[in-house]
Amino acid sequence: MTPRLRATARPAVAATIAGRLLRHAAPGLPELSGPGRETPRYTVDWAGPVDADLPDERAVQAACGLMQVHGRATGGPLPLAVDYASVVAGVLAAQGVTALRVARARGLDLREVRTSVAQGALLAVGQYLAAETARDNSGSPEPGAPHAPVAASDVPQAGGLATLETADDARVEVETLDPLAWRKFWARLGVAPALAGRGWLPFQQRFATAVCPLPDELRQAARRRTLAELRAAAHHTGVSLLAVGSDPAPAVGPAPWCLTPGPAPVPRTRARPDTGVPGPRPAVPVSGAVLPLTGLRVVESTRRVQGPLAGHVLRMLGAEVVRIEPPGGDPMRWLPPLAGDCSARFSALNAGKPVVEADLTTAQGRDTVRALAAEADVFLHNWAPGKAPRLGLDASDLLPGHPALVYAWASGFGDAFGDRPPLGTDYLAQVHSGLAAAVRPADQPPAPSLMTLTDVLGGLVCAQGVLAALAAREATGRGSRVDSSLVSAAALVPRPAHRPRWTALDRPLRTADGQLCLGPEARARPEAVLRLLDGAGPTATEDLAARFACRTTEEWTARLAEAGLTATPVLTDLTALARAPAFRAAVAPPDPFTGHARPYVPWEFA
Repeated sequence: MTPRLRATARPAVAATIAGRLLRHAAPGLPELSGPGRETPRYTVDWAGPVDADLPDERAVQAACGLMQVHGRATGGPLPLAVDYASVVAGVLAAQGVTALRVARARGLDLREVRTSVAQGALLAVGQYLAAETARDNSGSPEPGAPHAPVAASDVPQAGGLATLETADDARVEVETLDPLAWRKFWARLGVAPALAGRGWLPFQQRFATAVCPLPDELRQAARRRTLAELRAAAHHTGVSLLAVGSDPAPAVGPAPWCLTPGPAPVPRTRARPDTGVPGPRPAVPVSGAVLPLTGLRVVESTRRVQGPLAGHVLRMLGAEVVRIEPPGGDPMRWLPPLAGDCSARFSALNAGKPVVEADLTTAQGRDTVRALAAEADVFLHNWAPGKAPRLGLDASDLLPGHPALVYAWASGFGDAFGDRPPLGTDYLAQVHSGLAAAVRPADQPPAPSLMTLTDVLGGLVCAQGVLAALAAREATGRGSRVDSSLVSAAALVPRPAHRPRWTALDRPLRTADGQLCLGPEARARPEAVLRLLDGAGPTATEDLAARFACRTTEEWTARLAEAGLTATPVLTDLTALARAPAFRAAVAPPDPFTGHARPYVPWEFA
């Protein structure tokens, strides 16, 4: 039996991020004093409910699937070179504390919250987990029936990054959501429409699959042109293009969110919807409530990942979240793979949200939104810049009639590019923020991870801004506008001044039956690992790594543990999360309602 080595170092990065976010929220929050008014407490550890020895960020990434998803495009599991899971956990901790302040102001006796870096990692891979554990719509198995994992042919394989190289050695990331613009862009580079069309589907699906197997002819066409020529082609066709730099430092350092107080305070009562302006919901507990936001209502008009995830977080904290979708429903509902009659990825972020359909291009549709917002505590959207004012649904339109409303806009770039920003999508945000360079070691060319890092983090930061505004409202009666962005979220991720240089021991090691991630002590002391190799003399680190193939993962884990060194098996199949006993308390297996596996709520309140 393998000895258990419990982690002793606390997740310092998570604590730092939580502290930073709580300090940023503090100016708007009321003082807590008197009996029962002590500051809410939080705890962040590495593993949480996961029954495994996870001593550091690298071990969490290995065990919880981050390495598997991030490495898909480059041939196999690969660590993110930043403490991404720890940052996510820090945001979760700040959310828990801020939600507790809202709850206690409303009369709920909740005083402390726990979360973990592992729960942050599982939340980050939630959509990928849903997709790979989804049942198709041919019928739902009986409750308790064993789940058959998706066929190997349905699991995305290594297919390259979307980053393009130019004739003058620049690296660029392009973005468009318009297939016609895509075809025109490549036509300017001399690519036939049919060939360009072959690249469109993998390009769009990279958000879901984390791989982008573009036809090599497209990459070759880009390599024949200079950066200036690609920029000109993008400009003339409406395609967004950013050059990928090698500097990991963020180009900008915006605040995580900006909170602008609304109109003057209103009485703490709630008028009937047909007789006046509604105020905040009563600051009293709802019967039987156990979650901090129970009794509050959020209305969201969001799409893709960032906005829906923000609403998903608020729903997990107890709020009722109502989605506004176009007539016929959000088209993302039917993107494969399906879990029953709904996209698994869509369900992962939107299950449990009632839907109201409204055509925002019509006066009636906009009136529907205004009526819903008038009865809401929060209105949340991630519309493109300028859309809210054009619709007459900006904060300045809604707050005067509902001064207690929290109005939240989750954007891509905030005001970083003025009134003509690039498309506000994940990969361009990684490029602009320097994260595209920071996530890879120095021996790899800089390129965004095709795992949607900033979408997830952006949704979490938006939700934290909303919570800060709700907590402030409990003291003042005033609503507010909350602005956050993908770039402001990416700026939270700490990164060194220079990209790190890794040895073979910093990467997953191939064993006889899998892959293994060495713990911090083993990575720092290769000579200690060398002593475990039978009959091995002095050898290079790369040769040392190759010797791991002679034993199984379990054998190596036991041998390392006996020497006081930790190692973590690298998860190479996300569907295993739904079956592994170690994750039983952290991941819910597929059930007849959702049809896919999902992480449990990432907080424990007491």
